[in-house]
Amino acid sequence: MQYTSLSADEFAALDGLDDWRVLLGAIHATFRAPSYPAAAQLAVAFAEAAEQAAHHPDIEIRYPGRLHVLLTTHATGGLTTLDVEVARTYSALAAAAGATSEPHTAAALEIGLDTTDAAAIRPFWQAVLGYREADGALVDPQGSGPALWFQQMDEPRTERNRFHLDVTVPHDVAEARVAAAIAAGGRLVSDDHARSWWVLADAEGNEACVCTWQDRAGD
Repeated sequence: MQYTSLSADEFAALDGLDDWRVLLGAIHATFRAPSYPAAAQLAVAFAEAAEQAAHHPDIEIRYPGRLHVLLTTHATGGLTTLDVEVARTYSALAAAAGATSEPHTAAALEIGLDTTDAAAIRPFWQAVLGYREADGALVDPQGSGPALWFQQMDEPRTERNRFHLDVTVPHDVAEARVAAAIAAGGRLVSDDHARSWWVLADAEGNEACVCTWQDRAGD
């Protein structure tokens, strides 16, 4: 099987992929079928297409009829032309089944933990979560829970909580998400790295980052 790796920028420049959004090295799509059984039938059609392509996505069905799909090429750890081919097939199948695309609902959650010694605390978090290590972070072996990554600090940080949330969203909803958070009582801590991420905090100083694929080195 031959395929070519794609950056997030290269994927975003392609036509005919409006159903899909790039999040954390994968592409996501959400389709709303007319009913729960219709969503299940569409999932079967996706599975059959995956077998034909020998390229298998993560598929999740949620009531009342939403079907969420995540595509990435595990052999490369990122996006390839194979993902594009399968994504186009899925979009066509969904349209034929009368499913409505909801691209702006995609999101991925990660948890960041500030630490001066990740090696000392990582085993505890791996044990208590039942996760596995991947490139220094901890990930759910079932692929459902948020990843936990460790942010190296030179000095202990005492003026705020050491945990923060990274909420990765489609690039075309990020600024609206930031604005909504501020309108809901939050404040902007930093936009120095926008459009990659914005740092926000609630009224008590607990922080979260709204993140996208844009302007990231290596993407």
